[in-house]
Amino acid sequence: MLSKAFLYLIILAVSVTAAIPPTKRATCSGGRTTANKACCVWFDVLDDIQENLFSGGDCGDEARESLRLIFHDAIAWSPALIALGQGGGADGSIMAHTDVEMQDPVNNGLDEIIEAQRPFALKHKVSFGDFIQFAGAVGVANCNGGPQIQFFAGRSNESRPAPPGLVPQPTDSVAEILLRIGDAGFLPVQLVWMLVSHTIASQKTTDPCSIRRMTEGTGKMVVFKRAPFDSTPKDFDAQFFVETMLKGTFTPGQGLHSGEALSPYPGEFRLQSDARISRDGLLACEWQDMIMDRGNMLQKFELTVLQLSLLGFDQSMLTDCSDVIPIATGTVADPFLPAGMSMDDIEASCIISPFPSLSAVPGPVTSLSPV
Repeated sequence: MLSKAFLYLIILAVSVTAAIPPTKRATCSGGRTTANKACCVWFDVLDDIQENLFSGGDCGDEARESLRLIFHDAIAWSPALIALGQGGGADGSIMAHTDVEMQDPVNNGLDEIIEAQRPFALKHKVSFGDFIQFAGAVGVANCNGGPQIQFFAGRSNESRPAPPGLVPQPTDSVAEILLRIGDAGFLPVQLVWMLVSHTIASQKTTDPCSIRRMTEGTGKMVVFKRAPFDSTPKDFDAQFFVETMLKGTFTPGQGLHSGEALSPYPGEFRLQSDARISRDGLLACEWQDMIMDRGNMLQKFELTVLQLSLLGFDQSMLTDCSDVIPIATGTVADPFLPAGMSMDDIEASCIISPFPSLSAVPGPVTSLSPV
C-alpha cells in the first residue's frame, strides 16, 4: 500500500514544471512584467476586477464566492460521464450554462457572483473557464495571509452543461463525498485540503434565518449578508479547523435546517458535512494537522486548487500566468480558542496524536454578527 507521504509527493509533482520560470520576461501595461506575453491581458483584467468586483481589493463576499465558484465549476467531472459527452471540468460551464446548472440546488446562491463576473469576462474577451479560475485566485489573495494559487490560461469557451449530482452537498455522508471526489481523481485526504477554503467561508442559503439578527435596544430585525464558518472570516488561518472541533450547542437561526449542524456559539454557522468530516476516523488526523502547521495547510490547499483547475485540461497546453496573481499581504494569528471556551469544549477525534493545546483569547463569551 502506498504511504500518504508518497502519495503527497505524486501530487506535488503536478506543479513542479510550473516552479521553473523562464529567464526572459515580457513587459506589459504599466511596466509590469510576466513570463509570457500572452499573460499581459490578465494585468488589465486584474486592475478592473480589483477595483470594480472586489471593491478595491477587499476580502469580502465577492472574494468568498469567487473561490467557491472554482470548486463548483471544476468538480463536476466524472470520467464515466465524460465518455458519454457530459460535463467538462474547469471549463466555465457553470457560467455558460446557468439555465441548466443553476437548477441544481447545490449551486444555490452562486447566481449573484456568476452574473457579477460574466461582464468582465466578456469585456476583456477571455473565456469563462479562465476567468473563473483567475477571479478565484485574485479574490483569495485579497484575504489576510491568503494562499498563492497558480493560474493557467488558455481554456476555450466551448463547454457542455454539467449533469446534476456531481457537486457534494452538506447533507451527504463522508463516504458519499469521498466517492464523488475519488471519481474526480482526488485522494481522501484532499477532501480536508479542499475544505481549507472554508476558513473564509460563510452561508446564506442553507439557513436563511441565520443571517437575521435582532438589534439591541431597537427591537428591529436586521438582515445581514452571510453567517461565517469561523470567527475570523477575512483571515486565511486555521481557525475554521479549530472551531469546527468545538462542541455544538447553538443554532444561529431558528432551528436546524437540512445540511446544518449545531454551532459552538451564537452567530457561527456549521455545515453538517464539515462536522462529520472533522470527526471521521479516516480524516480526523489530517484535519488536526491543518491546525498544527499553517504552512503545510497553505501548500496542500494550493496544490489541490491547481489540480481542480486542470480537470479536463492538459497543463502543457495552457499558459502559466501565475505571476499576474497578487501576493497576499497581512498577518494572521496563531490558532486559538474563542473567548469563553476551554480545551474541554474540543471534541478531539484523532486517535494517534493529541489535539494541540490552545489558549482562549480574553474577553466576553464569543458571539458573532453575520458578515
